[in-house]
Amino acid sequence: MRTRPLKVALLGCGVVGSEVARIMTTHADDLAARIGAPVELAGVAVRRPSKVREGIDPNLVTTDATALVKRGDIDVVVEVIGGIEPARALITTAFEHGASVVSANKALLAQDGAALHAAAEEHGRDLYYEAAVAGAIPLIRPLRESLAGDKVNRVLGIVNGTTNFILDKMDSTGAGYQEALDEATALGYAEADPTADVEGFDAAAKAAILAGIAFHTRVRLDDVYREGMTEVTAADFASAKEMGCTIKLLAICERAADGGSVTARVHPAMIPLSHPLASVRGAYNAVFVESDASGQLMFYGPGAGGSPTASAVLGDLVAVCRNRLNGATGPGESAYAALPVSPMGDVVTRYHISLDVADKPGVLAQVATVFAEHGVSIDTVRQQGKDGEASLVVVTHRASDASLTGTVAALRKLDTVRGVASIMRVEGE
Repeated sequence: MRTRPLKVALLGCGVVGSEVARIMTTHADDLAARIGAPVELAGVAVRRPSKVREGIDPNLVTTDATALVKRGDIDVVVEVIGGIEPARALITTAFEHGASVVSANKALLAQDGAALHAAAEEHGRDLYYEAAVAGAIPLIRPLRESLAGDKVNRVLGIVNGTTNFILDKMDSTGAGYQEALDEATALGYAEADPTADVEGFDAAAKAAILAGIAFHTRVRLDDVYREGMTEVTAADFASAKEMGCTIKLLAICERAADGGSVTARVHPAMIPLSHPLASVRGAYNAVFVESDASGQLMFYGPGAGGSPTASAVLGDLVAVCRNRLNGATGPGESAYAALPVSPMGDVVTRYHISLDVADKPGVLAQVATVFAEHGVSIDTVRQQGKDGEASLVVVTHRASDASLTGTVAALRKLDTVRGVASIMRVEGE
């Protein structure tokens, strides 16, 4: 074993960063044995240096992250500060000064992954980011290495633990959205401002990363259709149960049937209780991968939190350090396919539409005519009415999102339709 340690700079020492530092210290001998050389924490960049950080030598703490990554003797930079800047500048500077990078920064990678990969390649360094998508769940490496000889057609997953906890609570207890969110906040699953989670921004960034790797195509955050789950109601869950379904916020990345394009989207959807993702409870994550040769695979586990995310970071750290010792680099960006990303209107799926309508003869015929005029075939219809008011629930066969959008716009213009109460896609069948 080489005796000179590999030096690691840690950018950020919050929930994840502090756990990375702890594991590096407590598992130092095991890490050294697995890598072939000891690893040494050479510096920790933070915003509040006065904060007591148990187990970390205060002499390693600095507020000058730029100076730390410019030192020249740093082998690996671990970036867990998040956000776009200064993370982007720090990672680029690290490459320029000879360090490889391990990151958990999904937002930055979804927005500027191509540029960061190019910088890593230019300087002959690694960029690893297993922790950016699904916490402790091994997903990035299986997609870009284990399935490198296969053709991935679809990635369907629950990639945000906060939203899954909220929806699971609504499903299992009958709670409303706000009540379930309040419980998630009290238990520490939801941030004080949960917007990034409940409006789908977090999941959309992860979908962009997954789609890019799965389809060897550059997919940016702006390419991902995003719809939050704040409008999901107890009535939606009641309808889902009648169909033998539940509701999940899903990230869905698909290759078109003809192989000529891809789509990436995040939105709530009904899925059959028989689908493996339906049984994913609480704050857990799971990703379902479908490919030509291997068929269907599912990856399941804790998708967030200090220890799970740190586990993924340390796994990348070991891989990058091994590469460093061997004078090699691991897989970089694979975007050779360069497939176009199709708009949401091209997506084909089934739909569950709930309408508030007048309870009088001929309404169902009017509604059915609108669906037919827009090329959307109806599978089932359920109607309930009382005192001049009625609800009409329509489940369609597969249709394009553009066709469904046109249908809904036309339905809103009918005098007999008082309102469109809910539109939910049906997936996983």
